[in-house]
Amino acid sequence: MTMAAKKASKVPADLDAWLSANDSRIFDELNEFLKIPSVSARSEHDGDTRRAAAWLHEKLAKIGFTTETIPTAGHPVIVAEWRKAPPGAPTVLIYGHYDVQPPEPLDLWTSPAFEPTIRDGKLFARGAVDDKGQLWIHVKALEAQLAVRGTLPVNVIVLAEGEEEIGSEHLAPFVEQHANRLACDAVVISDSAMFAPGIPSILSSLRGLAYFEITVRGPSSDLHSGMYGGAVVNPAMALAQILATLHDKRGKIAIKGFYDKVRSFPAAVLKGMRSLPFSDSRFKKDLGVKALGGETGKTTLEKLWTRPTLEVNGMLSGYTGEGAKTVLPGVSMAKVSCRLVPDQDPDVIERLLKAHVKKVAPAGVTVTVQPLHGGKPWRADLDGPIFDAARRALQAAFGRQPVIVGEGGSIPVVGDFARVLKAPVLLVGFGLPGENAHAPDEWISVDNVRRGLRAMAMLLDEYVA
Repeated sequence: MTMAAKKASKVPADLDAWLSANDSRIFDELNEFLKIPSVSARSEHDGDTRRAAAWLHEKLAKIGFTTETIPTAGHPVIVAEWRKAPPGAPTVLIYGHYDVQPPEPLDLWTSPAFEPTIRDGKLFARGAVDDKGQLWIHVKALEAQLAVRGTLPVNVIVLAEGEEEIGSEHLAPFVEQHANRLACDAVVISDSAMFAPGIPSILSSLRGLAYFEITVRGPSSDLHSGMYGGAVVNPAMALAQILATLHDKRGKIAIKGFYDKVRSFPAAVLKGMRSLPFSDSRFKKDLGVKALGGETGKTTLEKLWTRPTLEVNGMLSGYTGEGAKTVLPGVSMAKVSCRLVPDQDPDVIERLLKAHVKKVAPAGVTVTVQPLHGGKPWRADLDGPIFDAARRALQAAFGRQPVIVGEGGSIPVVGDFARVLKAPVLLVGFGLPGENAHAPDEWISVDNVRRGLRAMAMLLDEYVA
């Protein structure tokens, strides 16, 4: 840690007072945002997704940003700019997304997914933490600065997309096309979680993603299992056999060449992970499981943050309705995803998986592996003024120094920002473990929103301090 990072800071009284006075309005407006069912994965919600973009556009324009909603081949991108800082001031790009995951299964929500509700200090709604709530923290932190000071200490670009939950297919080309306009000295993203309640965190790494659909085809239609079973190769059984070959008995992925490009994490980083207050027994209890899996010889945090994975995300075949229907299915399908670590490449993983499946597939069926989307892994260098500023701002808002953590999930555009804009990327999130992102009863801590507002409101001051 640099000397600059050790300097103690306090949340400025003027920003704190404004945020306290406007607390109810901040949450009322967030509730408006959360009520819009901007599910990017479903075409029936395309209008809602455009409505969420328009709503956010209006809010950014209202606080003084020059705002443009730019169409893409998918959902639109919002670019909002404030470029009135003193000459020589740096430029910060703030990224977030306004689209959300589908809410199903609906019957597992305690309150409706798009009717925001506060219970026990938690704000429940689809998008509360991923990512509308966290993006909103930045919008209102900027408003606080402008309302109190009438200016910002740096130039700011807010970039919000509507396709993060479906792989950000059109954002990387967008960033490349608009690289000059988006040029910046640092990128700031809040789309992640703190390590634990009260422990602010800076994210040092993200796993990448390679997502596939494996389809096994046998007979031209479903068959009577009594008349044909035992003579015709069953696609469901063939798929099960294929999936069973993907891991060895020690939990390692059994695809030849899969680990060839894995870059080890520094020993100091692994040591820091082992020092974090993490309990396997508590982890199991929180998840409702009796045992943990994965690679033998690795700690749970190492498995989650530093090692690649291959998981079956869904399977479909034959008759699954009520009662009995004795069919031999004509088709069987599985969704399979790989989480990747530096320096794995999703295109290489695709080739390796296809070769493996071709090798192990039984005769009598036709197997195809279709890539759906992917993203490269990312790892940060945590030295520099934006990281020092984040340490001071988080310490002021939360009363303790942040810890350095990894993330098992993927934010596809992070690597694209680093590659195209050549700028450091600060990932500082305000979610918590167990927040149910992508699951029923998604929530964000109300206290974390308030503390996050204060931290992000002073981040820009600290960046130029």
